[in-house]
Amino acid sequence: MSQPSKLYEESSGLKITVRPGQALEKMAREALADPEKFWGEQAKNLVWHRQWDRVLEWDPPFARWFAGGMLNASVNCLDRHMNTEAKNKAAIIWESESGESRTLTYFQLFRYVNRFANVLKSLGVKKGDRVTIYMPMVPELPVAMLACARIGATHSVVFSGFSSQALVDRVNDAQSKVIVTADGTFRKGKLVDLKRWWTSLCP
Repeated sequence: MSQPSKLYEESSGLKITVRPGQALEKMAREALADPEKFWGEQAKNLVWHRQWDRVLEWDPPFARWFAGGMLNASVNCLDRHMNTEAKNKAAIIWESESGESRTLTYFQLFRYVNRFANVLKSLGVKKGDRVTIYMPMVPELPVAMLACARIGATHSVVFSGFSSQALVDRVNDAQSKVIVTADGTFRKGKLVDLKRWWTSLCP
């Protein structure tokens, strides 16, 4: 029997190796044999505001998973850990181009997300509104995304390397109520003035 392949990433002396094992192969067989049963069982690991009516509604080529169910992504990412040991474990480990690093626990992230969700609400953002996020790769980016999910707003992430015109086009297409951005970011050692780029095209 051939040796199972391995997936790994190395960074700063840290090496993570994942080897496909018997448990993973068993799960794969179960998922293929009865997808509805398998994914229905997996979904029980999530926090649902309303239980689904059916795991799968399949009308080729259209599929609806967990039809009738309702959950909140932010609650499942954060709230579910607040009464567990994971509360004080790292949720985000971030490192900048310059080597600066920050670590946020699940509890810290939970607090930041709730605070920013309240900021969005104070700006009039409601369920169903669109929010454009034009941010560099910093911890505040997932904070903004989770805050949007928490209050039911739809977020559109625009890569901070896009031009100001590309941003304006996306904001207009989505009819965004709010743009979340940063003053600037570093890219390959150079300061990119994000605010100046897009405000130059705004009325």
